[in-house]
Amino acid sequence: MSFILWVAVLGAVLLTLALTSSYLRWMPVTTSAVCLVLGAAIGPAGFGLLKLDTADASIWMEHLTEVAVLFSLFVCGLKLRSPLKHKNWRIAVGLAGPVMLLTIVGVCMLLHYALQLSWGASVLIGSILAPTDPVLAALVQVNDARDDDSVRFGLSGEAGLNDGIAFPFVILGLLLLQHEGNPGWLGDWVLRSLIWAVPAGFLTGYWMGRGIGRLTLALRIKNDDSTLSPNDYLALALIALAYVGAESIHAYGFLSVFAAGLGLRQEEVSSTGNDELPAEHLVQPVVGHQNVEPQHAVHGDTDNLEDTQVAAGIMMGDMLAFGSLVERAMEVFLVTLLGVVLIAHWDWRALLVGGVLFFLVRPLSVAVMPWGRLLDWRQRMLIGWFGIRGIGSLYYLFYALNHGLGQSVSTLCMDLTLSVVALSILIHGISTQPTLARYERRKKQII
Repeated sequence: MSFILWVAVLGAVLLTLALTSSYLRWMPVTTSAVCLVLGAAIGPAGFGLLKLDTADASIWMEHLTEVAVLFSLFVCGLKLRSPLKHKNWRIAVGLAGPVMLLTIVGVCMLLHYALQLSWGASVLIGSILAPTDPVLAALVQVNDARDDDSVRFGLSGEAGLNDGIAFPFVILGLLLLQHEGNPGWLGDWVLRSLIWAVPAGFLTGYWMGRGIGRLTLALRIKNDDSTLSPNDYLALALIALAYVGAESIHAYGFLSVFAAGLGLRQEEVSSTGNDELPAEHLVQPVVGHQNVEPQHAVHGDTDNLEDTQVAAGIMMGDMLAFGSLVERAMEVFLVTLLGVVLIAHWDWRALLVGGVLFFLVRPLSVAVMPWGRLLDWRQRMLIGWFGIRGIGSLYYLFYALNHGLGQSVSTLCMDLTLSVVALSILIHGISTQPTLARYERRKKQII
């Protein structure tokens, strides 16, 4: 009965979102904020329809959040079409590197000196809360592969990169808790977790994405099956292989999956020879892979397109649609679950931590960076505000819980993380649409 009840409630939440989407579109609130409130309403503090013991569910919650982040990272990589030498990548790297490190330091100092936590717990929680989220930040990310707006591109690239780059600092927090007072492991951590795992993860995924993309396009053009090939299988295969390939050499799978999507997109640009228009905008998606004849599968005028453009357009369009569908479904499910357990794990100290993180640490970390002409002051303020925390932090939380934390530290990490993520969903969710609307209006006035 419990499984049937879970499915029924999830179906009711999805139906509610589907029926109210036309109203929500005009309201200053995101889908995630609505799901959080719905989860709280159907949880023990509301109607009591659902209950979840986070301690018992920590194993499958770790894997569920991991899958959600993997799909989101892959889709994020597919959307970033600008060449790696483009100036926007400097923004993304600056946000994912120095800004994230400053965020970890700021939150760590707050937890240690204001809340009197140990250095190990402070570093761990600071690292869990440091990465911005690729799942919940859809509204502030690039709209599609043609979008090269500096703010949205920077936030998208940051979310794609820092979910992998945060991993060594989560491990650092765990090591500090396990070996407090014995720093002999520090050199090994620097060598393995930083110098090796970060670049190895990125390069593994990037070249896997480019190689598989090139091979796939060549085979489909040769066999004339561009319109009927199952691109959802290809997306699943590339995500799985990039993740396993990186993990097998002790590199970061998250970073590899993001880079795989990025590499596949760069191969599309290279193979079609079109720097301006993404291939998926040249052709329309395939409708019904199994039941549509090849000559009728692609809609639109493709007579003047090269075979490579048709094959790449169908492949990229299908993979983006499939990945985005899975991403949205996982977002609804996981944020609803967060709402279900939130009241039981609410920690009032999250108001201090979240307030300092959202209003002080993140904006100041962005402001002190030497951006030069890359960003004007309004764009810096906007990026400083949109440091959305979400599913990525939940994954790192459950990863830490499943790797030998003591009871008191586990409870502390659980309560603070869930509470701060919920605050981010609500505060950023309410402010996202009106803030972006003002930004877009100002852009049009300048143009």
